[in-house]
Amino acid sequence: MTTHAIVMHETGGPEVLRWEPIELPAPAAGEARVRHAAIGLNFIDTYYRTGLYPTPLPAVLGSEGAGVVEAVGAGVENLRVGDRVAYATGPLGAYAEARNVPGAHLVKVPSSIDDRTAAAVMLKGLTAHYLVEMLPRGTGADRPLALVQAAAGGVGLLLTQWLKSRGATVIGTVGSEEKAALARENGCDHVVLYRHEDVASRVRALGGAHVAYDSVGKDTFHASLDCLRPRGLLVTFGQSSGPVGPFDPRLLAQKGSLSLTRPKLGDFTVGGELPVRAKALFEAIGSGVLRVRIAQTYPLRDAATAHRDLEDRKTVGSTLLLP
Repeated sequence: MTTHAIVMHETGGPEVLRWEPIELPAPAAGEARVRHAAIGLNFIDTYYRTGLYPTPLPAVLGSEGAGVVEAVGAGVENLRVGDRVAYATGPLGAYAEARNVPGAHLVKVPSSIDDRTAAAVMLKGLTAHYLVEMLPRGTGADRPLALVQAAAGGVGLLLTQWLKSRGATVIGTVGSEEKAALARENGCDHVVLYRHEDVASRVRALGGAHVAYDSVGKDTFHASLDCLRPRGLLVTFGQSSGPVGPFDPRLLAQKGSLSLTRPKLGDFTVGGELPVRAKALFEAIGSGVLRVRIAQTYPLRDAATAHRDLEDRKTVGSTLLLP
């Protein structure tokens, strides 16, 4: 069948993203064809577009989407035509009206969650779920202090809410007063405007963070280390400003026997973990622990504009591409 997708024939700026017809074969064994209702935009998509993360060309970008099952291949026993599903793992290819997805990467969406929420929350929400599990335990005066860089971003808003539900005191960094207000609305106890304040000095004045969550990368890596108290943990899980350069690991000892980890979602959704995490995510939304903010939507054919706005830091919360 013929459908349409955003196809990338070369790496580069947003202009390499082109709206084109493509031929979509019948689902292979183990696959299901999903007709998208909404597609999630994530910063990792720009890494593939620029070539920072290599992928064979031509390519259709996108890791996250939600829609309805139109057909199933041989061996797919847990899905039926008409099922509402969502995904955030597996091969690229979400920037399309319809696509084939390995059945093992699809989760059924409960009736209480609409398609746009599902598409907006799968990758970011599953990421927030494994990140919050890295929070050290503590109560009362020993409440853990967590730093969230880019607290008004898609993951940042969800992570802040989930950290608060686990009893943490949360410090968030943002780039504007508008984003500061949004961070506070979503649970940040303290907000630092990084363009006007020294982040490390502010966090150390509050006692130093037990854990720092950093999706920014190059521009914030050393400041995040400086925010930690002795034996603190830095979780670097993105690089919106560019990859972190080489550094001497002895620096971790010099700054107080710090720990560093660089996780990725794929390693936290293996085996039976995906359905367990998805269930926890949907339950957190249903109970009100998490409020999903879809702040921007773009027609799928305007994916290049969405990429420009994302890279220019004009977006907040979650962004969707709509077929």
